[in-house]
Amino acid sequence: MSNECNQNIRPGTETTFSFEVLPPLKGNGTESLFRTIDRLREFSPAFINITTHRSEHVYEEQPDGTFLRRSLRRRPGTVAVASAIMQRYGLKVVPHVVCSGSTAAEIEYMLLDLQFLGISDVLLLRGDKARDERQFTPTPQGHAHTTELIAQVRCFNDGHFLDGTPIRHPGTPFRYGVACYPEKHEEAPNLDFDIAILLRKQELGAAYAISQLFYDNEKWFAFVAKARAAGVTIPLIPALKPLAKLSQFNVLPRTFHLDMPEALAREFARCKSDADVKALGIEWGVQQAKELKASGSPDIHFYTVSAVDSIAEIAKQVW
Repeated sequence: MSNECNQNIRPGTETTFSFEVLPPLKGNGTESLFRTIDRLREFSPAFINITTHRSEHVYEEQPDGTFLRRSLRRRPGTVAVASAIMQRYGLKVVPHVVCSGSTAAEIEYMLLDLQFLGISDVLLLRGDKARDERQFTPTPQGHAHTTELIAQVRCFNDGHFLDGTPIRHPGTPFRYGVACYPEKHEEAPNLDFDIAILLRKQELGAAYAISQLFYDNEKWFAFVAKARAAGVTIPLIPALKPLAKLSQFNVLPRTFHLDMPEALAREFARCKSDADVKALGIEWGVQQAKELKASGSPDIHFYTVSAVDSIAEIAKQVW
């Protein structure tokens, strides 16, 4: 890895720490969620992202041998979780608002609920395709792309509902971030095309972009340089996920469409247990985070699933 490419995003300011959490599975309490926050809040997170999960279709066999297709949402409660975190900890929350699985009308009600709670920062995403889909399919009366979702939020910020009627008492306009992909989105034909989409999101008012996870800082620095050359000026926030399990050797590259640098892959291949992988993940994560911090990153974001203790150890060594 090399820190020769300085992002120059916020010169003279310190790199902050932030992380993402998932709402609890349906029927579970908030104990695990609060344990995660309790473990990481000592590092003064600048914000906490809360993911939004679409409904999935499941097929249940009936007594007559036929199958009934029904909708199931395994992780409800993004707005409620955001409110609970604010009330319990007084920390800034940034809920995800996604196209996937939602109609535009449902998104409008989510925006209203967030506004009632005084939450004015959101992360706007297209979201993942359903598990039973070969490719992303927009929900009927929903959005196909993040740019369409941004257009809806802009209209809401301007004081109008979807049907064009005025909002009598507009609240604080939403500030919104978007996603970026240092190794390109899986559906983009090339990185240049992907950066052009990011530039369009910036033109539509995106205030910052948080990256897909990556393990190769060289690719991040190259992405930042290419984005800056194309005219992207908003803060670009790198996001990390410490390695923690042997299964991730194959699962992470396949799931997130990323490459592991040769040095990391070589060390990973030598690991004999999850404990070995966890130790490697902490070592690599510290190296990555220190270099990103030295490069001038405005914030370093962390994905917490299966990695809370590792993130805490990395943060202790970096912040």
